Amino acid sequence: MAITTERPAATTAAPGIDPITAEVIRGSMETVCYEMATHVSLAATTPILNQSNERNATVMNGEGLLAALSVGIPQFMLSSTLPVRFALDFFGRDNFHEGDVFVANDPYHGGGHLPDYNIFSPVVVDGEVVLIPSIQCHHADTGGMTPGGYPVDALDIWAEGFRIPVIKLYERGVERRDLTYLLRTNCRTPTFIGDLRAQVGAAQLGARRLTALCQRYGVAAVKAAVHHAIDVAARRFHEEVASWPDGVYQGDAWVDHDPKGNRDIHVHVAITVSGDKLTVDFTGSDTRQNLSAYSTFGNTRGYVVAQIASAMDPSIPKNEGFFASIDLRVPEGTCINPAVGRPVAAGTHHPGSEIGEAIALALAQAIPERVVPQVYKLASPIVSYGKHPDTGKFFIDAGTDTYAGWCGAGFGTDGWGARNANSGNLIRSTAEINETLLPQRRLSTDLITDSGGPGRWRGHCGSRYVKQFTAPVTVNTWIVGVRHPVPGVAGGKPGAANRLMVRALGEHERVIDHTAFNEPHEAGEALILECGGGGGWGDPLDRDPEAVRDDVLDEYVSAGSAEREYGVALIGSIEDLSLRVDVERTRALRDQLRAQRSGEIAAR
Repeated sequence: MAITTERPAATTAAPGIDPITAEVIRGSMETVCYEMATHVSLAATTPILNQSNERNATVMNGEGLLAALSVGIPQFMLSSTLPVRFALDFFGRDNFHEGDVFVANDPYHGGGHLPDYNIFSPVVVDGEVVLIPSIQCHHADTGGMTPGGYPVDALDIWAEGFRIPVIKLYERGVERRDLTYLLRTNCRTPTFIGDLRAQVGAAQLGARRLTALCQRYGVAAVKAAVHHAIDVAARRFHEEVASWPDGVYQGDAWVDHDPKGNRDIHVHVAITVSGDKLTVDFTGSDTRQNLSAYSTFGNTRGYVVAQIASAMDPSIPKNEGFFASIDLRVPEGTCINPAVGRPVAAGTHHPGSEIGEAIALALAQAIPERVVPQVYKLASPIVSYGKHPDTGKFFIDAGTDTYAGWCGAGFGTDGWGARNANSGNLIRSTAEINETLLPQRRLSTDLITDSGGPGRWRGHCGSRYVKQFTAPVTVNTWIVGVRHPVPGVAGGKPGAANRLMVRALGEHERVIDHTAFNEPHEAGEALILECGGGGGWGDPLDRDPEAVRDDVLDEYVSAGSAEREYGVALIGSIEDLSLRVDVERTRALRDQLRAQRSGEIAAR
């Protein structure tokens, strides 16, 4: 059975619901989402679930319309809706009962990639499915050819892990122990069962809270409030689009290569603004069928919404009214909507991230002051695994470490923080925690001078991340952002490129071209990842010279780069903090750089 990708039509709110009550009910549903997500963090047993915040909770109505959500990381915003709709089609609403709990993780039935488990439970009142709370979490392992969910050399989706289109794990409140055992058997992580039960508990908590909400306000009021919120979101979305200039705006982004080395995976988008209508069309994107990195339709949908939402008023409710207002066209057979069976673990990140990049570069032609590329160039997390020397037990390090990289600047603000907004709310594991749990030592997470893209507002610096292993481990990862780093906007320059070294600090140290596949590391050897910086916004020659001076004092920018990139001449000393701007020389230097630039343009 194929996944249903069509959007159910949003209907007009039932009469009798006043806006204040509708907003109270909407706020209550969003609070329930937050409770569900927090429950997982408090109850799960594996670091990626209880530390990283890489989860998202949503509430759908009985028709599968998205009613409310609590954003864990923005790209997850749509990852639950399609699996729930598939379950409604597959089982039929008559087979959704009070106490049921469903599990799904199949990318080709609406998910992102196999490690992302969606677990949901219906709210049934007088035999009617009123609401469906869902919680999605990234698990540390899901079977497949290599531990950790990122088999960079997978032939197809079946090599990547255990596919679950949808199963009913609990039937009317009674656990299907055979299915729980099946899931447990197909996962290497010793703590998986605790994570699964934490997620089940979150879905059950959501069902209890929402049942109480229905009892307090009545089913009719709750249903009407859902449609009221959807209508409000749609109206406000179209009002925003109507304020943008009409036109067709093109954007292009490239992935350096997939894990097998296929170069320059191309994402192309044409965004049409016509009155209050917005069309996002990816016709022209890469159609090669031999890649090892694809983004599924559900994953693509999430990245589209995350990028567009970042350019709009953040107070617009994130529900079906917002998402259904985007006329999204993603041709089948492209790298961002592949034929069933293609490997997609790596593609969740790339070309996933490049979807947002292409949209940002297109919208920057229309609304540059509203655009920051929601882009990272991580490739896939650096997964390492082995036997812990203290316990003898198998462990998987999902690579959820703290480091900085790829944070772009926006109009009026420099890039800031450790993660770009697309991965906003993602909590990275600290060195202290991971050194307690895993055989490793963190030797460095220093920011890299001159790695942020120059601009009127500067991209944030990347960091030099050094992780030394204290026991033998095996590493799997791939690296991008070397030839295609994070771009700048409105004349801003790109951030610095990535660089990854394996088996570092030893005689076998080497730089990775694209993939580290089953790379053995001995105790004492290390990984060194030099993360690229974010892109700049606007012409670097328009940056306030005093801000450049501050950047040099903070070691974000070198004195040499201040002159070359920003046209700022400095005198005095960094050591005694007497550094200051040479105003006259700076004016002359900037005039010279502008004249040089004009000459280069005229010569083309």
